[in-house]
Amino acid sequence: MNALISRAFYRIAQALMLFTLAVSMAWAVAPFTARDIRIEGLQRVEPGTVFATLPFRVGETYTDEKGTAAIRALFGLGLFKDIRIEVKDDVVVVLLEERPIIASIDFIGTKEFDKDTLRKAMKEIGLSDGRPYDRSLADLAEQDIKRQYVNRSLYGVEIVTTITPVDRNRVNLTFNITEGEIAKIKRIQFVGNKVFKTSTLEELMDLNAGNWMSWYTKSDRYSRPKLNADLETLRSYYLARGYLDFRIESTQVSIAPNKQDLSVTINIFEGEMFAVSSVRLQGYYLGKDDEFKTMIGIKVGQAYNAEDVTKTTAAFTEYFGNFGFAFARVEAVNEIDRATNRVALVLQADPSRRAYVRKINLTGNSRTRDEIIRREFRQLESAWYDGERIKLSRDRLKRLGYFKEVNIETQEVSGSFDQVDLLVKVDEKPLGSVQLGAGFSSAEKLVLTFGVQQDNIFGSGNFLGIQLSTSEYNKVISVATTNPYFTEDGVSRTLSLSHRAIKPYIDQAGNYQTESTNAGVTFGVPMTELDRIFIGLAGEQTITKPGSNMPASLIGSCSYDKTCTSVPLTLGWARDGRDSALTPTKGRLMRVNTEFGVAADTRYAKASAGYQQYFNLSKRYTLGINGDVGVAQGLQDYELPTYKNFYAGGLGSVRGFEQGSLGPRDTTGLVVGGAKKLVFNTEFYVPFPGVGNDPTLRLFGFFDAGNVYGVSDSVDFALMRTSAGAGISWVSPVGPLRFAVAEPINKFRGDRIQKLQFQIGTSF
Repeated sequence: MNALISRAFYRIAQALMLFTLAVSMAWAVAPFTARDIRIEGLQRVEPGTVFATLPFRVGETYTDEKGTAAIRALFGLGLFKDIRIEVKDDVVVVLLEERPIIASIDFIGTKEFDKDTLRKAMKEIGLSDGRPYDRSLADLAEQDIKRQYVNRSLYGVEIVTTITPVDRNRVNLTFNITEGEIAKIKRIQFVGNKVFKTSTLEELMDLNAGNWMSWYTKSDRYSRPKLNADLETLRSYYLARGYLDFRIESTQVSIAPNKQDLSVTINIFEGEMFAVSSVRLQGYYLGKDDEFKTMIGIKVGQAYNAEDVTKTTAAFTEYFGNFGFAFARVEAVNEIDRATNRVALVLQADPSRRAYVRKINLTGNSRTRDEIIRREFRQLESAWYDGERIKLSRDRLKRLGYFKEVNIETQEVSGSFDQVDLLVKVDEKPLGSVQLGAGFSSAEKLVLTFGVQQDNIFGSGNFLGIQLSTSEYNKVISVATTNPYFTEDGVSRTLSLSHRAIKPYIDQAGNYQTESTNAGVTFGVPMTELDRIFIGLAGEQTITKPGSNMPASLIGSCSYDKTCTSVPLTLGWARDGRDSALTPTKGRLMRVNTEFGVAADTRYAKASAGYQQYFNLSKRYTLGINGDVGVAQGLQDYELPTYKNFYAGGLGSVRGFEQGSLGPRDTTGLVVGGAKKLVFNTEFYVPFPGVGNDPTLRLFGFFDAGNVYGVSDSVDFALMRTSAGAGISWVSPVGPLRFAVAEPINKFRGDRIQKLQFQIGTSF
């Protein structure tokens, strides 16, 4: 506001000066023929610029009106601070004082903003190095800087602009900024609520008066968009509980004199609660009224629920779309009886006309190639509009994991009666991720695992991953790459190469060591939209270097003191129906994998199966269960190679025990794994205190159970190790992080305990 007043005052003063000059000239100068025109006072401005602006030339008649017009035109260039015109012996002399040029712009005291960001904002206003200095623009710049600070809750910011003249009619422009303290919400007050307690309404809002997590969530920083979102949440909460007349009458935000404390007051009107008396259909439902009725989620006799109404109308619209009616309109009309506080719902439908898709347009994919997105589409161009195929296409794009958001909009084609275009909007997420895992034990101290993967390398849709383990006793390095569309039909191909070096977990010199190298190829064949079958073949070489503490299971086997080769054939199946791979709240993941030693020095069969299920108990709470079982045995009088045994314990298995430490041991105490594995996990997720319902940061409690058994051992549940604990799940900028503290419940003498574990990466 001050900048606008300053600019207005400047323009008025300029107009008065011009008027005064014109009047004085009118009294002193009579029209004459200009014999010459001279320009005085120029330093940087080219004389040609001035001559081109003047409304008169040598040999033309000069008048007071032309002089006034000349002054006005020259001021309009914005290059001059003062302009005068004098007449001497039919010679017009234009006296000019140029505006100083900005030599530099600096900001002192700013911490909230980067200086380059502020310089860019100043340039948009018209202030930058080499431009003429204008006081009115400097005032406008001050107000713009203050506005940016206010948007970040720094209401006490003070700005003093300093102009320092330097040589050659230049100035240095310095903004001295005193940021002050961040203004924080100290109180949120509700006026008019009688049905629900203030504490209940406060829990619905992202804005609050601050808590111990506000440093992370910034929930105590006032923001008008955040407040508007919270008001919509309040409105939805009341409408979902039958309060049809609910409204927010006003909101007031006041700031204390210290400009650091904010108070927010929300005035609401609750009204009466209404119950649903009936639901009926009206309009044309394609002769499928009974099918539409099965999709009604509105409960007669219970409180009106706006969420149920919205879900029902959305389901109707989607179902119309399955038959090509892209323009279908479904509206819920409330017939309210205030005498009985009941409401009858009428679902009015107009399917309009059938349409087909002309074009599918993509936007937002700056890295991912168009064909990577288009090959996931099941809705084709120049085909009838099919809502079910469009939804399936959107879900397939989400499951790629390349995008934060995927939205598909239907746009009418101008001038066409039955055509639509689909606009696919994607928001790409970072392509690479880093995975870290760690555990601490008395023997190995800190054990680290490291991995780098690129899910959509160079926007091609291909995967590249590298894994590395630094354990002193279990070193692993592996490289894998996957082409999800090795064929046009969606058959994937994975190439893998790995090397593993294992030493026994005993602090003695001269222990034996096993080294395995594996190279293989796996093809994934899609069977349905969710199901995929995997077929793979590999070559494997294992060398055992003799040493002390040699387990009896290795002596006399093919891997003892020589090279043992194997040709594993793998067959598998997987179905992933989870709503998210990072923060699942519902859906299931199922997988079965089998491996057969079919040639060379081994003959064996190995099978494993996994099942994950997530239950969305409410908006805040999620229950997850996981089961992992496996069995293996030798075939054709061949023993099962020990390096094909199962292991359990640690991250992704039974927490609280060291990684891979459960199962049979030989006479030296070395864990050698087993031919049977059972692992069960249960996790219960709750929001992290102070962050609202943010699914990327959650607390969880867990219970784990599992063990590994030998070939001749029967599965004894009494020997299963169990543990319980709590942890934090956070989708951090470098990847999903899980931190857990576990306490073993059922443990036995000799078990290796590891209570503290964390991992960056994905694992149940």
